[in-house]
Amino acid sequence: MQTIACTCQHDDIQAARDGDCEALQRVLAYSRQNLRRYAEYHCVVNDVEDAVQESLILVSRRIADLRVIEAFASWLFRIVKRECNRIKRGMRLLAGDVITEDILPGISFDPVELRHDVAAALESLPAHYRDIILLRDLEGLSIAELADRLGINPQAAKSRLHRARVLAREYLLC
Repeated sequence: MQTIACTCQHDDIQAARDGDCEALQRVLAYSRQNLRRYAEYHCVVNDVEDAVQESLILVSRRIADLRVIEAFASWLFRIVKRECNRIKRGMRLLAGDVITEDILPGISFDPVELRHDVAAALESLPAHYRDIILLRDLEGLSIAELADRLGINPQAAKSRLHRARVLAREYLLC
């Protein structure tokens, strides 16, 4: 995975994220061979090129969604692996074979829709529950740090975090 990050300049990836078409072309060209090698391991031989092409198309459409440039290589490899699994599922469906758990798709949500739902769920919470979720899940504080910041003991922090998550989950399931 390191080869893409080393070969492809961070500046090119950032420029591609910002909408520079030439930088995107360079990033895709640098990435193609590595994706092909990875796809050869995860796809049936006849499907490798299709998986790579579909992956590159998806990368070109979604590169602006990449949050951390350092995660670029692993992001690419996850995309091509998902694409290989999608092709395998399609072939097995056509053949009437059983689709095994290893190639089942993950649940995917529209990121914008999901963000709105999560924001609404957080808004619905009382302030002390909203604060603890934000501190833990967005700022990444440990239980001890939460307890210290909120002036409560660690058991109370765990309990409050649990109740906050249960309430948020109930809101999201409605």
